[in-house]
Amino acid sequence: MSTEETVDEVPCCGSHDEAQGTIQHDLAPQPLIVEEEVNNGEKKAKIAVVGCSHGEMDAIYETMALIEEKKGYKFDLLICCGDYQAVRNHGDLPHMSIPPKYRSLQTFYKYYSGEKKAPVLTLFIGGNHEASGFLCELPNGGWVAPNIFYMGFANCIQFAGLRIAGLSGIYSHGDVEFSHYERPAFAERDVKSAYHVRNVDMFRLRQLKAANNDKLSNPIDIMLSHDWPGGIPDFGDSAWLFKKKDLFEADHKSGKLGNPALMKLIYDCRPRYYLAAHLHIKFAALVPHKGSGSERPQPTRFLSLDKPIPGRQFMQALEINVASDAKMELSYDPEWLAILKNTDLLTTADKTKIVLPDRIGSVPCVYDRKDFRPTAEEMEEITKLGDLTIKTDTFKHTAPPLKEDTSEAKNVPPSAYYHNPQSAEFCQWLGIKDLNYLLVEKSSDYVGIPFYMMPDSGETEFKSNQDEVDFGEDDFIIDRGHGSEEPEAKKSRLEEEKKEEEEDRESEDVVALE
Repeated sequence: MSTEETVDEVPCCGSHDEAQGTIQHDLAPQPLIVEEEVNNGEKKAKIAVVGCSHGEMDAIYETMALIEEKKGYKFDLLICCGDYQAVRNHGDLPHMSIPPKYRSLQTFYKYYSGEKKAPVLTLFIGGNHEASGFLCELPNGGWVAPNIFYMGFANCIQFAGLRIAGLSGIYSHGDVEFSHYERPAFAERDVKSAYHVRNVDMFRLRQLKAANNDKLSNPIDIMLSHDWPGGIPDFGDSAWLFKKKDLFEADHKSGKLGNPALMKLIYDCRPRYYLAAHLHIKFAALVPHKGSGSERPQPTRFLSLDKPIPGRQFMQALEINVASDAKMELSYDPEWLAILKNTDLLTTADKTKIVLPDRIGSVPCVYDRKDFRPTAEEMEEITKLGDLTIKTDTFKHTAPPLKEDTSEAKNVPPSAYYHNPQSAEFCQWLGIKDLNYLLVEKSSDYVGIPFYMMPDSGETEFKSNQDEVDFGEDDFIIDRGHGSEEPEAKKSRLEEEKKEEEEDRESEDVVALE
């Protein structure tokens, strides 16, 4: 984690001319923040940041290529702040909370199918316009395509030694206290609540705060959310913002603009940079932390970005000092892993309100502890896991990839829900509940056989490792839930179970006669 305090701020903006299919060269982004020159033993990590992606991955990567050509360097990482829209095929579109006439395949499916590969390591959080059925397969994050990593509902991972924390979704007062219970087939209400943030995720992120006697550090380097922290306009040019977005002022004054719990997260975790999106406007702010003079942490530099359409400021570049031997790859954060283990008792697939250990109110605490920051002994247990590098070869196709966008490809039912082997492997490795599996077990409706396990998938090489992953005692059954007729696979299984029951009864009768 870098401790450099001196930075140069440079105005910048970015746009992609979609109508002409070319990049506007005069609007290419310059570095937003360049930390002071590297010292001995340091180098710079070059990070591109975009606001809402809206599935425009081709446009985003083309813009990055222009910057690289102009600046003469290569980006090490791309961070996307939500509304990523990881749509694998047309079956994922009904799982997006968007009016049908606005649903569009966009370009991510090419990266999922393997037609293209992301030219730079890409990291993203979820927003409120997502293929929620797919993302629900990866509650703790995972690869959605080669070189593209989703952070899950909440996460903290490392890149080149930088600690990056993220929270997916947007705030809704009516859903924030509930568990994550949604999965396909979504009820009309659930397709919206699926992308609403939960208190349990923010509670886990708050456990990343420094020790009580540490008043100076910035424990988190970069924090991501799709929503804005409630109250953030007060720390920037709010007059300009409210002039540009005249409806924002009333929402801000009434406390409806942004997530009201995120400012506490900023004060608790003191991130050096806070990146967001959602409101489709570039806005910067500076949040100071307690202390005086040199006896205070670095302030939190907040930046929200726009969406990738012509003339909008949707991309910025960061250059952050890291150790000269830092590897430009993702790894699990050991403290976050310990937090997941500590708070595993809060994981459930049942629709229920979760009473948090640090809740203040009339409800008594039912937990043995309120502070779930890892102890030295708990951190020692994490060291026994060995190498924490996030493996890059664990991606599997769960839904069928779209090879060609034809009229026939559009005429498909909503995607099934799958048990993702990445979730199974991660949870078994860490020794925590697999929420993806718990959601599968709730009902066989809409549960599908992952594509990579199909005989004709062309991915049969993955099958040799299936014994290493526990998919539960029950087989996967494709059940679309259409009409009163049972699907053939389920019907066959029911007939087998009925036959077994009859044989058991006959066996019992024989024993009784004897």
